[in-house]
Amino acid sequence: MTDDTPPTPPRLPLDWIAAALRRERTRAGLSLSELAKRAGIAKSTLSQLESASGNPSMETIWALGVALGVPFSALVEPPAPAVRVIRAGEGPAVASEQANYVATLLSASPPGARRDIYHLRAEPGAARESEPHIPGTVEHLIVSTGRVKAGPRGESVELGPGDYMAYRGDVPHAYEALAPGTTFVLIMQHV
Repeated sequence: MTDDTPPTPPRLPLDWIAAALRRERTRAGLSLSELAKRAGIAKSTLSQLESASGNPSMETIWALGVALGVPFSALVEPPAPAVRVIRAGEGPAVASEQANYVATLLSASPPGARRDIYHLRAEPGAARESEPHIPGTVEHLIVSTGRVKAGPRGESVELGPGDYMAYRGDVPHAYEALAPGTTFVLIMQHV
């Protein structure tokens, strides 16, 4: 008998998130209280995250990124060596609280460019609802396996293997796996 359950993604090292939050909060000149208020999270949660404890969800990290005016990747990207390889099933991954949806950051924007690349794995069930990202964000989605319904609210499209779509990411949008083992690449362009 085989177990078809996908492997549990590796947890993000909390020290990466803690250092990035402190760096970006300091850069923005915000207090713990002000950033927590802008992100809609408890000050105690933010304090725990900045001290490298707790278990942040994707939604919490996105809310903090939006409140700080930085891409999600700025809060989870590890320092990169000159040559970087991420093997399948490895890399910094964050799970959603809303749906069976895991995002693995493959590449953050280098200085002077503003794009992040993710590999996502999703299973049928609840849709992953996403609040607007920073203004000017455009998402590019390419389906690898399975089927996904994605896009801005009221404009979602069903896609299959090899299909590509682009849409505004600075408006409410969603991703919903329609077949088991759905995987896709998501490129977030921040203009």
